[in-house]
Amino acid sequence: MSILEAEAIDMAGVLMHAYELGDLINGSAEVSQYLYWKRKVEQDEEVKRLVRLFAKKKELFEECERFGHFHPDYHAAMDEVKRVQAQLDGMEAVRQFKEAEERVDDLLYQISKTIAHAVSETVKVPSNNPLADGGGCGSGGCSSGGSCSGNCG
Repeated sequence: MSILEAEAIDMAGVLMHAYELGDLINGSAEVSQYLYWKRKVEQDEEVKRLVRLFAKKKELFEECERFGHFHPDYHAAMDEVKRVQAQLDGMEAVRQFKEAEERVDDLLYQISKTIAHAVSETVKVPSNNPLADGGGCGSGGCSSGGSCSGNCG
């Protein structure tokens, strides 16, 4: 057996374990809740109406934004976008969906971090949370140009 064949066999095993891990993740309570609230949001007629309204208000604001603060409707358009966004955020299904989405994101981050650190503690793990692990090093680290808290690593 050549080295390339041995590597192919090892890679096949790794891929099989990855699919098994994916199945475990898909069977988790976090993903179950996420899918439940996603369906609720997709089926809610009021959410659909507000999403369409939000898209229209955002489009109007973007048109004003091209001219900046000096556009006569800039602040009114921005206020309308914020108003509709607040209405959306105030809906139970949307709020629960966003919370479930954050829990799934955190689960995937923790799994990615565990895998990465099994290879090496210095492997960077991308995160959607700029404050991942509370150390402020989730996406930039000490070499990102900001001030270093010394908590990286």
